[in-house]
Amino acid sequence: MNPRLTLVTVGLASTVGLLVGLVLAGNLTPTRAVSAEPKPVEPPRLTAPVAAKEPIGLPPSFADIAARVNPAVVTVNSSAAGDARSGRRGQGLEPIDPFFRGPDRERRGPRRGAGTGFLIDESGYLVTNHHVVDGADRISVRLASGEMLPAAVVGTDPETDIALLRVRSSHRLPSVALGDSDALRVGEWVVAIGNPLAYEHTVTAGVVSFLGRKLFDASLDRYIQTDAAINLGNSGGPLINTRGEVIGINAAVSSRAPTIGFAIPVNQAKAILPQLRANGRVSRGYVGIGLRDVDPDLQRSLGLPSQHGALVQDVTPGSPGERAGIRPYDLVMQVDGAPVTRSDELITTIAGHAPGDNLTLQMTRDGRPMSALVKLAERPTTESPGIPAEGRRRSLTRLGLSVRELTSDLSTRISAPRGLTGVMAWFVDAVGPAADADIERGDVILEINRRQVASPADFHNLVAAAQPGDILAVYLYKASTGQRRLATVHVDEP
Repeated sequence: MNPRLTLVTVGLASTVGLLVGLVLAGNLTPTRAVSAEPKPVEPPRLTAPVAAKEPIGLPPSFADIAARVNPAVVTVNSSAAGDARSGRRGQGLEPIDPFFRGPDRERRGPRRGAGTGFLIDESGYLVTNHHVVDGADRISVRLASGEMLPAAVVGTDPETDIALLRVRSSHRLPSVALGDSDALRVGEWVVAIGNPLAYEHTVTAGVVSFLGRKLFDASLDRYIQTDAAINLGNSGGPLINTRGEVIGINAAVSSRAPTIGFAIPVNQAKAILPQLRANGRVSRGYVGIGLRDVDPDLQRSLGLPSQHGALVQDVTPGSPGERAGIRPYDLVMQVDGAPVTRSDELITTIAGHAPGDNLTLQMTRDGRPMSALVKLAERPTTESPGIPAEGRRRSLTRLGLSVRELTSDLSTRISAPRGLTGVMAWFVDAVGPAADADIERGDVILEINRRQVASPADFHNLVAAAQPGDILAVYLYKASTGQRRLATVHVDEP
C-alpha cells in the first residue's frame, strides 16, 4: 500500500474518531450545513420554566363556577292531593318532555315532587319552572345550607314555563347574577346545577348545541339546546356560562336521547319577571295573524320583493289584524320602522308590547308598499287559542280539559298519521272527568258524539252545548299507543 495514502487514511480516521468522541462526550454539537458562515453558538441560559398558556376555548375551572353559584341553588319541593296523572308530569311532579312517559305516571293518590330553583336576590325571590309548582297545594324550598323555608308563588307564566316564588328568611340570602343569553354562541361551555333524581346540587358540564330551538309553541319558543346532562329533578335549575352567570333555566330533555337537554333563555325570563312580580301573570300583545317565513321558492312563486319579512297566511276573524285591514299574502317588512327579518321576530315584538298599545306595520301588498295601524289585544293562552277566558274556565271545570290547535309541529312530535284532524288535549285536570276517562295530554280529540272536532272553537261549542250529567262519546287518537279509541266523559256541573 502507498505509505502516503496510508497516512491520509489514518489521519482521516483519527479525525472522524475524535469528532465522534466529542459528540458522544457532549462537547461538540453538530449543526446543519449552511451556505453562509455559521454564527457562534451561545451557551444556553438557565431560566425558570414558563407556564403553558391555557388553550383558547377552554373554560376556567368548573369547580370555581360551582363554588360561586351553588349556594344560590335550591331544591323546590311541591306536594298536592288527588290524582297524580298529568300529561306534563313524568316522575312525581317532575315533567321534562310534554310527552315523556315516566314510571310513576299512572300512580294515583297524593303526590310529591322535587325540582330546582335559584335565588335572584337577597330578599328571597327565586325562579323555577311553572310545571314544577303547577297544581301544588304546598311548596317548600331547601337552601344549600340545609335550611327549609315555606315558599309562596308570586306569579307564573305557563306560556314560557317560568315561575317566580318567594321565601322569607331572617338573614340575607345568596343570589346569582343573570347574564345575557342573546350573547351565547353555539359551542360555548355551559354548566348545569340541579337535583336530578333527588341527587341535590349535582353539577354537569357541556356545550351549547343549538340556539332558538322550537319545542312546544313555535311563536314563543327559543330554547337553548345543550349536551350538559339534564334529568328529572333538574327542572327550574340554572344553566350557567363560564363567567358564573345564569343564561338559561333548565326545562326539558328528550325522552329519546339523554344528551339532548333544553333551557329557557334567561333574557326571556328577565323580560317577564317585572310583570310576574307586579301582577302575578303576563299579558302579551296580540294581532291575530298567522305568519310564516319567506324562502326562495315562496319568493319566486309569489313574486315577493324580498326573502326578509313575515308573510301573512291567515287572519283571525274579529281580531285586531282584521280590523286593521291586514290580509293574507301581505308581507310585513317593518314594525314601527324596525326591520323584520323572520316571522318569530315579529311575534316576539308584538308579544313584548302590552294589550292596548298601537303598532304600525309596514307591509307590501301585491308589490305596493302600505302600512296598517294595529291596536293590540291580549294574546290568548295556549290552552285554548282564541276562546274567551270565561269559555276556557267553563270547559276546564266541566271536563277538566283544555285543548289547542293541532299544528304540523305537534303532529310531528307525536308521530300522528298523515291527515289527522282534531285538537290536542293540552292540560288535563288530575281530578277531572277527562282524567277519569284516561284522556291524557298529547291525545288528539277527533270527534265528540260523532261530530267532527276540527278546531278549538268546535270543541268549546260542543262542550258548551252539553248539559250537566250528559255523557259525551269522545273519539280520540292516543299518542301513547298510536291507536284510536272511544272514551266516555261525564259532564260536570258548571
